[in-house]
Amino acid sequence: MLEPEDLAPELGSPDLLLIQVTSPEVFTSAHLPGAQLVTPAELVCGIPPATGRLPELAALQSLFSRLGYTPEKKIVVYDDEGGGWAGRFAWTLDVIGHRSWRYLNGGLVAWHQAGLPLESGTGIPAEPTDVSIEIDTTPIAEIPDVLETIEDSSLAVWDVRSAEEYAGTKQAAPRVGHIPGAVNLDWLQLKDPNSQRIVENLDSLIDGLGIRDKAIITHCQTHHRSGLSYMLGRLLGLNIRAYHGSWSEWGNRDDTPIEV
Repeated sequence: MLEPEDLAPELGSPDLLLIQVTSPEVFTSAHLPGAQLVTPAELVCGIPPATGRLPELAALQSLFSRLGYTPEKKIVVYDDEGGGWAGRFAWTLDVIGHRSWRYLNGGLVAWHQAGLPLESGTGIPAEPTDVSIEIDTTPIAEIPDVLETIEDSSLAVWDVRSAEEYAGTKQAAPRVGHIPGAVNLDWLQLKDPNSQRIVENLDSLIDGLGIRDKAIITHCQTHHRSGLSYMLGRLLGLNIRAYHGSWSEWGNRDDTPIEV
């Protein structure tokens, strides 16, 4: 994880691929010098009901070609919301086998608060590259993987939805509640609401969940919020995967077990 002051001297390096995951409107208003835009829609399949599942390989190849991606690039990713979409991109990098990435702590907000330079406009497009990538399923959890956690105490599910969604008092799918045995820690508790930096007591929060020594599967509604929990798990050295179908898949089926 990088602090803004640590990243600033690296700007302009030809080996650096700087990724901002925001809307085009936010990017046009403000972005780090040299950054390339990735929109959230480019990271998800968009097909109901599980709109957050991984896009097709061809769509990913097109995206990474547009970004000028090569395996040798040193990738730094950030967003404007404290790590959800940045984490989703980091997970996507892991899925294509590029595990050498860094996260700009606090993203656009912390960079601005540090008084570091920002640019406006559409930016300079990268020179497209010929990209040939393969999917590594290691970071991906599917329904059978999640079902296994219910019977195996060495496995854990970390649900980063709100307490209301977890309890079933807030509905975002036909069926409400949570995966049996899942622990809940809202993604909002992982980041400072003012600076959008990762909270200083992250380690104690994770210890409080009792999952540090387990194989973890994290999820939310569409694997957006759980982008942050996945990324932090990786940065902490946890054994973590993400269930990209998340609750929008689980809660729309009638054959998946649920606790309320």
